[in-house]
Amino acid sequence: MTTVIDVQGVSKQFKIHHERHQSLKERLLHPRSGSTEVFNALSSINLTVGQGETVGIVGQNGSGKSTLLKCICGVLKPTTGEIRLRGSLAALLELGAGFQTELSGRDNVYLYGAMLGFSKKMVDGIFDEVVAFSEIEQFIDTQVKFYSSGMYVRLAFAVAVNVNPDILVVDEVLAVGDERFQAKCVDRIQRFKDEGRTILLVTHNADQVRALCDRAVVLQSGDMIADGPTHESLRIFREHLLEDAVVHDSARLSESIKIDAVSSPTGSFGVRSGSALHLDVSVHSTSAYSGNFVMELFTRGGLLISRNDAQGSPINLVPGHNVVGIDLAQLPLLDGLYDLNVGIVDHRGHTVIAWSEQAATIQVTYDGREAGIVELGATIRQQ
Repeated sequence: MTTVIDVQGVSKQFKIHHERHQSLKERLLHPRSGSTEVFNALSSINLTVGQGETVGIVGQNGSGKSTLLKCICGVLKPTTGEIRLRGSLAALLELGAGFQTELSGRDNVYLYGAMLGFSKKMVDGIFDEVVAFSEIEQFIDTQVKFYSSGMYVRLAFAVAVNVNPDILVVDEVLAVGDERFQAKCVDRIQRFKDEGRTILLVTHNADQVRALCDRAVVLQSGDMIADGPTHESLRIFREHLLEDAVVHDSARLSESIKIDAVSSPTGSFGVRSGSALHLDVSVHSTSAYSGNFVMELFTRGGLLISRNDAQGSPINLVPGHNVVGIDLAQLPLLDGLYDLNVGIVDHRGHTVIAWSEQAATIQVTYDGREAGIVELGATIRQQ
């Protein structure tokens, strides 16, 4: 596989100045007072991405995700290390990045195209497609400063995907805009993937990472702590979230909750389509805890089939060994392997207390001839 992004030993430091001045007069009289702190945003990052790979980058706020992308795109210069790219690159690093607010949407399309090395004639050739994809034709000659955040993203994404880059870099912008347009953007990214283009994707949406990415990189405080298969990296990411939550939440320092295993009374996770299924989840807790139980079911391709309401499945753990039962009245799924994730969250559903990624794999067998994922049991008749 040809390497198109090669990041070797990249670190990025920022100087943060802490001034003690309370007024302009003090600043003029004592220009050197105050202190300077060095902040390590990235520390010795090594990353290679092959042609046609889709790689997700995940991490908490402040972990260095956006800084890494900006270094790769040339917006920031690494303090140390080297980055090599092979092929053309288009980036959506942040809302409206690169747009000139006093210019119209039309002018910004041509400006952005020129920044990517396109001639006016080349931009002429894609302009109608850009406008059609963005769905803001009636506002294309309006100054960008009057655009909503959703309009910004529509136009920026439309330009980035229609210049047909070898490498597409997307940083969180899919979180802006309505769900229909987000789905449209994800479909276009999937098409890029199918065409063998290289994609770097930063998003807080774990489902998008799981569905789109071949592998995922996890950053924490500027360090790379994982780089591997998507499900494994997401497991590590969630584990570190739990560790941070325990360290920073003194109210939970005495608590330790761990999901040990998922088992079936029959000893098998093989299921015939339409059958009922019972599973037992073993949970160990060092203290009593009341929260909510979460269950997710995914296809092997990362498509979410079902997730129960995180606020609708209350459980009360006691110190020691606990068993949480899952009863599925029927599994109307077609042939395939399906991954089960289970977890425990607080009553609001905002904080993950314990989590087990790919806690079990369910194998479904189906005797019919229907295609897809779910057996709908449709009855077809002529009226």
